[in-house]
Amino acid sequence: MNAIITQTARAKLNYALDVLAPREDGYHDLCMVMGSVELGDTVTVSLRTDGAILAESNFPWVPKDERNLGVKAAKAFFAALGDTKTGAEIHLHKIVPVGAGMAGGSADAAAVLRALNTLTGAGLGSEELRRIGLAVGSDVPYCITGGMALAEGRGERLTSLPDLPPCWIVIAKPGFSISTGELFRQIDSRIIRTRPDTAGMLSAIRQGDLGGVARRMYNVFEDALPRRSREIFSIRGELLSHGALGAVMTGTGSAVFGVFDEENAARKAREALSGQYRACFLTRPAPGGAE
Repeated sequence: MNAIITQTARAKLNYALDVLAPREDGYHDLCMVMGSVELGDTVTVSLRTDGAILAESNFPWVPKDERNLGVKAAKAFFAALGDTKTGAEIHLHKIVPVGAGMAGGSADAAAVLRALNTLTGAGLGSEELRRIGLAVGSDVPYCITGGMALAEGRGERLTSLPDLPPCWIVIAKPGFSISTGELFRQIDSRIIRTRPDTAGMLSAIRQGDLGGVARRMYNVFEDALPRRSREIFSIRGELLSHGALGAVMTGTGSAVFGVFDEENAARKAREALSGQYRACFLTRPAPGGAE
């Protein structure tokens, strides 16, 4: 049991996000167009023989218990196998900012599931890993394979989409996070008057029309942001002023990203924003498939 697997847990971005009806299970039906980016955490996993699940991170404030989705994923994996004797050691080298709407924790959990599947020789397929992952978090099923996808239901009903044409993405996260629960309460208390043109975006993706995708980027949560979060619109405006084809908040925030068709413009935008925001990245879309 000395084998070690290291994986990249790639962040995700929401190109379109629509909130539909509340569900009886307390969640909401969603309709989202999501994509992986090259930016990601590094997750290293090895097995133990004493049943213990231990986690550590380059950030000491990252939880080491089940509040850490990687730990929660390992427990769910061994429970699904009915294995009470095998444990795991998990090391997370975090790069994806926490509380950004980029599924950093979910991507870590998915990487743990993939690694354990290989280390134990369980040989579970992607669908089975997604089923286990759904009990860990709504974004985990998507993060099992990543890539461009239409996600429906809680996020577990996935339809693979073609990769975006080559482009560059600049991401900036302000120094605050946003309560997911608060945003859903705000959404539930109002009539959503503007929704993403999801059908148009899917058509543009299938045609390889980057401009068409960028023009349709929209997140309904932006209309429910509390006043203290208005800095998000300033970031979006700055990205657009530097030549982004489109810019939008991802997930429930607070990170904002812009899509560029020119690398030079993207680099200049990242340079300008990095002076204001510590969490600022230049990256590219990543294709689907476990690494």
